[in-house]
Amino acid sequence: MELLTNLINTSEISTTIMNANNILELVLRFGLNLLVTVFVINYVYFKATGKKTYVFTYIMISTTVFFLCFLLGSIDLQLGFALGLFAIFGIIRYRTDTIPIREMTYLFLVITISVINALARNDVSLGEVLLTNSAFMITTWIMERVWMKRHLARRTIIYDRMDLIHPDKHRLLVEDVKARTGMEVNRFKIGQIDLAKNNIRLTIFYKENPDIKILTDAELSDKGIE
Repeated sequence: MELLTNLINTSEISTTIMNANNILELVLRFGLNLLVTVFVINYVYFKATGKKTYVFTYIMISTTVFFLCFLLGSIDLQLGFALGLFAIFGIIRYRTDTIPIREMTYLFLVITISVINALARNDVSLGEVLLTNSAFMITTWIMERVWMKRHLARRTIIYDRMDLIHPDKHRLLVEDVKARTGMEVNRFKIGQIDLAKNNIRLTIFYKENPDIKILTDAELSDKGIE
């Protein structure tokens, strides 16, 4: 009797350790999650920004969140668990450095993708999961590679040609800024005028050239750019 009990217990332990269906599902879902994350981060984000600093972070956060959600997905706390992850990352926000809004958007994007791929199981079909991941990939690519290409970057500079701020000389001002910076200025706004120092705060809007690495105002707080 004791021998039979030991065999049953051994069988149960083996089933717990090696469940082929669960392992196969884990591998397939992780492969899908990694594929989507690498596409969004490496072939969209990195191609558009050229920043290597956040690539490692995004992929590792995606992997960590996926396994965390997948392995704890059997607990009846899925919705609260997912929302808790967003709350934790939203509060922490990597306090060691200030993250620009663009990078924060990608952070929440990879967390969302990982949570969906890990927790969408019973009531969600495989087709819906694939469609959702495809929507993330296509939308991100369109916004980054099509929409943002038409977006004008903004930069605030201290300008020393007070004689060109008169409305009649704005064309000369644009030409002077272009000649001195190489940026194709589309429009500009005149800010603070300092008569004592003979300069003005000029905000220029220009079309970004991907071959020229010029930080915009939104990226100046990002000290980890490479």
